[in-house]
Amino acid sequence: MTRDELSAIYRGYIACLNHQDWTDLGRYVHDDVCRNGDPVGLAGYRAMLEADFRAIPDLSFRIALLVCDPPRIASRLAFDCTPVGDFFDMPVNGRRVRFEENVFYEFLDGRIRNVWSIIDTAAIARQI
Repeated sequence: MTRDELSAIYRGYIACLNHQDWTDLGRYVHDDVCRNGDPVGLAGYRAMLEADFRAIPDLSFRIALLVCDPPRIASRLAFDCTPVGDFFDMPVNGRRVRFEENVFYEFLDGRIRNVWSIIDTAAIARQI
């Protein structure tokens, strides 16, 4: 798979998340996906994302940086949102926060098989 092809798949995945098109998620995410070393499977990954959108109704994923070296992608995602309650054990409670997530993906057969994610929770803490 070329860099352009993998990048296009990833951008489709981000669009899928932003549209909350959960029925199409399996097109981008492997059935046996692992997150931060833990096997969560497609159903668990979907449940995590659905919970994220419940906690952050205006959640939107924006690619700030994308580096592609097949079969891996490194991305810096930028968020500007208003979580409704506690967020990472911090009382955000509807206040607008901006933060980033650094995430690495490994693809297998054109779908995300492994995800390693670190969210800049210190940036959130500084804002509340």
